[in-house]
Amino acid sequence: MASQRISVRVPGGIARRLKERSRTTGTRESQVVREALEEYLSEKDGEETAYDRARKAGLIGCIRGGRKDASTNKSLFKGFGKNK
Repeated sequence: MASQRISVRVPGGIARRLKERSRTTGTRESQVVREALEEYLSEKDGEETAYDRARKAGLIGCIRGGRKDASTNKSLFKGFGKNK
C-alpha cells in the first residue's frame, strides 16, 4: 500500500519524548509515530480492558517469586467479590 505524507505539529515535550523513544528503540521517529497511531486507531471505541492497561503499564509478569497459578487457581478466589 502506498504511503501518504502528513505533517503534524507537536509541543516540545512530545517532540523530546519522541526523539528519546526513537533513540532508545533504534527506530526512526516516523516508525514510532506510525506504531503509536496504529495502536491508538485500532482501539475499540476507547474500550480497553484492565488486562490491556496492566500490560501497557508493564505490570503483567512483573512480580518475581509469585505463584504461577495465581490467575487460575480457584482456591485463591474463595470469597472474592463477596461482601463481608
